[in-house]
Amino acid sequence: MRSIGLKRKRRRELLSVNSRVYVLDTSVLVEYLDKSSPLARKVEVIFEKALNRELTLYTTSLALAETLYVTSKFYKAMGVAEPNDEALNYIIWLKEFVGLKVGNIDEMLALKIGELKKKLGIALTDCSIVAYALELKGTALFRKVEREMKPTIKNLRDLGVLFLSEIPLETP
Repeated sequence: MRSIGLKRKRRRELLSVNSRVYVLDTSVLVEYLDKSSPLARKVEVIFEKALNRELTLYTTSLALAETLYVTSKFYKAMGVAEPNDEALNYIIWLKEFVGLKVGNIDEMLALKIGELKKKLGIALTDCSIVAYALELKGTALFRKVEREMKPTIKNLRDLGVLFLSEIPLETP
């Protein structure tokens, strides 16, 4: 019975605005570009809080590669003349202006990612976000619960994973 209370307490801590370290999935990084999305404003607030040094934002090198790819496809679909250049500019902006830090996947982290892949059965990139968040004692943040995450949502919750819709950030 006591462990349930601890899990609830940990969940409240993770949901608080005071959670200081977030490891962002590609879906969160790309959501910012879709200004028609109601979640884009939440990502903007997260970026602003990082600029104000209220939060520290990370992603993994694997998620960064995926973000470059997805962002390029997004810009191409939007009719941008040079989608690859714009995607690269977005990555540079995230790192230099927002302060996004990129964690490289070393051998130990790779093994943790593999273990999570076996346990959770979700995308390898998503496992990299969760593993890196655990390593940093931070919070893995995804845009939404993906279809492949639904069967293992309890495990993800136990690992401290959050989704954009769950973060009660006030807008400035």
